Amino acid sequence: MAGNRMICSTNSVDYISIRKAMCNGARTVDELIKMSGVCTTCDGCKDELDKILSSVCGCKNVSLKGVVDAFKNGADTVEKVGNITGAGTDCERCKALIANIIELGR
Repeated sequence: MAGNRMICSTNSVDYISIRKAMCNGARTVDELIKMSGVCTTCDGCKDELDKILSSVCGCKNVSLKGVVDAFKNGADTVEKVGNITGAGTDCERCKALIANIIELGR
C-alpha cells in the first residue's frame, strides 16, 4: 500500500490527490493534468505518473489492466473483481477506484 507523498513538487500535488482524480475517471496523464493539477515536468511527475496510472491495488499488486480485464470477463461488482484479482481485499482503499472502473468500463 502506498502512503501519501508529494508527487508533483512544482504544483504541490500529492499521491492521494492523483488517486482521487483516478477515482473520478482520470486514466491518462492529460486527464490527470486537468483533474489534479500535476505539471508533468518535475521529476516526480516524470518518474511516477505512468506507474500510478497503471496500478489499482498496491497491496495485492493489481494493475489497471487486470481490473479492466476482470470487468470485461464479467466481474461487474467490486466484490467480484476482488474475488478474481484480490484488489480491494486488504486495506480496501482501492475500492472506490475499482467501482469507477466498473462504472466507466475502462
